Amino acid sequence: MGVEIRAARPGEERALVPMYEWLFAPPGSRPARWDEDCATAALAEAIGSGASDVLVGDDGGALIGICTVYLDIPSVRFGRRAWVEDLAVHPERRSEGVGKRLLDAARAWAREHGATHLELDSGTGRLDAHRFYEREGASTRTLCFGWDL
Repeated sequence: MGVEIRAARPGEERALVPMYEWLFAPPGSRPARWDEDCATAALAEAIGSGASDVLVGDDGGALIGICTVYLDIPSVRFGRRAWVEDLAVHPERRSEGVGKRLLDAARAWAREHGATHLELDSGTGRLDAHRFYEREGASTRTLCFGWDL
């Protein structure tokens, strides 16, 4: 049996939270305000909302990938944007096509929900991820700036 890409199910939130450690490992870092209970609640909201989804790579019950996708702003210039907030694959399962399949599923979800384009931010040190996104046809469109509030 191969890896199934599917929507996360209500009740799986606690099993998804540890997957964020894959994003926190270098070159990433744990956000200063990271809280597992808040993350669990946010995942439950994303799973239950029609304006977002949490996609997972399921290998016979072992969750090996996660991708969160949200409908975002209705841009005056570009139309409805969809946003990939989190995309991660278990470090030992990378380069097996799971990330590509999760990203493809996010693109399909975005199209089905009326988005005209899909975007994501990636940390400047995530060079492997950047090469992956470029192989998948992404272009660098902006330089993102942010402020913690």
